[in-house]
Amino acid sequence: MLYFMGLLALSCSLALASDPSPLQDFCVAAPSGQVFVNGQFCKDPKHVTENDFFFSGLNKPGNSANPLGSKVTPVNVAQIPGLNTLGISAARIDFAPYGLNPPHIHPRGTEILTVLEGTLYVGFVTSNTENRLVTKVLQKGDVFVFPQGLIHFQRNAGYGNAVAIAALSSQNPGVITVANSVFGSKPPIADDVLAKAFQVDKSVVDHLQSQFWMDN
Repeated sequence: MLYFMGLLALSCSLALASDPSPLQDFCVAAPSGQVFVNGQFCKDPKHVTENDFFFSGLNKPGNSANPLGSKVTPVNVAQIPGLNTLGISAARIDFAPYGLNPPHIHPRGTEILTVLEGTLYVGFVTSNTENRLVTKVLQKGDVFVFPQGLIHFQRNAGYGNAVAIAALSSQNPGVITVANSVFGSKPPIADDVLAKAFQVDKSVVDHLQSQFWMDN
């Protein structure tokens, strides 16, 4: 009996490790008003239309003329309400020459990236205590996976523009850009905390915190 209960508990924990599965054909996201829930409220199915499952414009390049030289165009539940409870989303990433999608984390989703144009140098870092860097140079048509919750990045390694499409295993995978979170938090993390964490002088931390950290 205890063995059975242990297996049941394990299976339940695995089932809850990603977005919840739908209990009906769809649950199109509706404005939640003043109540916060884990996910989105469902629109009345009688009011659902084809536009709740539609997004237009992923064929258009994002504006990569910025300090990072890249632009992410997300297609998640905020853009397609019909993705609510379906556990999937997408994004287009445009890169100027040598553009960077800086080290970041998706706390709620694994990412699978396909290069449509150009050459990308990509990688992720495993968790403590190994902290191993896993990298690959990708060409047009190549596919690479970034496991959920691990720091990863993409950089244009070619002379021309590059384009990639990413699919993610969550309707709302979230993004935590490492530099923005550490040095651009509001209010800022105390400089003595970061100085000790990074083993640098406080003046270095103060300089980094004074920079403009843009979201991608």
